[in-house]
Formats: sequence, C-alpha cells, structure tokens
Amino acid sequence: MLRRLRKYGGGARGVVTLISSTAPLVIVGGLLYAGLFVKAEAVVQKVEPPPIERRDTFYAVVAPDSHVVWAAGTGGKIVRSEDGGQSWVRQASNTEANLQGIAAWDSDNAMAVGNDGVVIVTRDGGRSWTRAEIPPSTNPNKLFRVRIAGEAAWAVGEFGAVLRSTDRGANWSRVLPEEDRAWNDITFVGDAGWLVGEFGALMRTADGGATWESVATPNEVSLMSVAFRDAEHGVAVGLAGTLLVTEDGGASWQQVPAFTREHLYAVMWDEDHWLAVGDKGEMATAQADAQQWQLGRVAEGDVSWRTGVARAGTRYFLAGSNLAVLDNGTLSVAGHKRM
Repeated sequence: MLRRLRKYGGGARGVVTLISSTAPLVIVGGLLYAGLFVKAEAVVQKVEPPPIERRDTFYAVVAPDSHVVWAAGTGGKIVRSEDGGQSWVRQASNTEANLQGIAAWDSDNAMAVGNDGVVIVTRDGGRSWTRAEIPPSTNPNKLFRVRIAGEAAWAVGEFGAVLRSTDRGANWSRVLPEEDRAWNDITFVGDAGWLVGEFGALMRTADGGATWESVATPNEVSLMSVAFRDAEHGVAVGLAGTLLVTEDGGASWQQVPAFTREHLYAVMWDEDHWLAVGDKGEMATAQADAQQWQLGRVAEGDVSWRTGVARAGTRYFLAGSNLAVLDNGTLSVAGHKRM
C-alpha cells in the first residue's frame, strides 16, 4: 500500500493532482450537456410604436372641450389627447378602414365614419369603439363627414349618402335617396340645415332635415365644407379656391372674388371671425360679414394640405397630411418637433 501511494504521488497531494487534472473534463461535459439538452428561453421585448408616426395621415379632428382632442385618419387610426395636445394615446378603433370624419358630443361620447360605410361609436372616451350598422346599399357608401345637431347625428358621403341617427350613433336611417353624387359636408343651426357636395350642389332644410330643397349656386365647382354662425349667415368653400357666402339663410349665395386657386377643404366660425384651410398650408380669414378675406399661411414654410380644423382653448388643431397644433402663431406637428 505504501508503494502504491508513492507511485501516484503519495498522500493528499496525489488526490489533489488527480482532481485538478479531471476538472477541465467535467466543465467541458457540463457545457456540452447544457448546449444539447438545456434550451434557453428567448426574451423578446415588444417595442410599441409611438401613437403618432411620420407616415400617418389624419382627415378629421374634433375638440369637445379645451383639453380633449380626437383625430382620425388612415388605417382606422384614432388618437386622443387629454391635455390639449401635449401628449397623445392611440385608441383601438377595431377597423382598418380609412376614417374620414369624427364628431363628439362631449369627452365621453363620440363617433367616426369612413370608407366602406364604416361608423364606429364610443361611450367611454374611446376606451372602446363599437361598429354601428347603416342601411344596406349596393354602393360603396364611403362616408366623408359626420356632424352633430343637438342629440342627432348626420353623416354624408358618396352616392348621395345622407344618414341620420337619433340615438347618438347607435342606429342610422337614410334620409335622401341614393344617387350618383357625393355630399361632402352638412351643418345645422337649430332646425335649419345645409348640405354641400359635388359640382356646386347645395340643399337646405328648415324642418330639422325632414325635407330638403335644392338651392342654385353661382358655379359648378365642388363644395367641400359649409359652416354657419347663425341661422342667416354662412360660408361654403370648395375646390380651386371657391368661396361662397349667404346672408339669407342659404336661400341665395354670392361668390367671393377668387383670391387663390388652391383647394379649400374646411371652414369654421371661430367666435368672432371665419377661418378656412386647404392645400399647401394656405389659410383664409374674414370678419363676421365674410366680405373681405385675408389670405395667408398656417405658418411660415408650411405647405401641408389641411382637411379639418378644430379649436381647443387657445390652440388650433389641423388634420391633413399630418396632425398639427397651432399655438400663438407657432406650428408644431404632433409627435414631432416644432416647425
């Protein structure tokens, strides 16, 4: 036994030598086992895109109060701000159709309309949007605008679509027969209402939309938007810089001499003056009589096209090739740097 210990180095030193010589084999074996039999679980971190991306296009915007703003656009995108445009959150609209119009009674109740006759409604500030059914049609029924008149809602679009809801967007009925003409906008002051559309088409109602009559206009250029400051005084704007005014409730219209060839897509009465926006960043304003108009730009260097405008507090929100905020003359694109 003594001779055997001496042969292998003797005593504890021999044991240490034996262990140290086999350690690399143990480590290698462990690594091979882990590589062959132990499968690591991949950790994938999902990167959420920002609520507003550079590629987004917004066709409509609404501000039910000085803090809450909604905007709707391509691919069913709806975004909402609760701090006057400082930050935005994307909401699940449950549709991928382009949304062309949006309107709201208050910060909880709103609706949006768009391609393929899509109408979606929310009762909880946009946390959930549900699809509403419209009357069946063999036509595409792309809907361009949705407006509120008291408790009623009105939507207009292609093929003569004029739809009304009396239960805040849950159910809809067709008011006028379908025809090969698009209606682009509708507005009401009490029971008086006005429709504008293709080729200078204009209609008015005095009984809340129960009956409508056609009204002649000075030209046949398509009208894109209409607004009234009271039941007598209104403005309609359209393609190629078309601008019409009325002082008799829409019974007759006069054309303002052309001062731009750019399309005008949206007009609003803004407390004490008129405001219209359109192509290439152009903006037109006028006093209450709507006779003398001033042409300018939304902001210096801005050439974006604008299809909608809304005011929240002192800020103006503009829909179009992007979602922009005009604050005391400074324009910024939502989600991006100031221009």
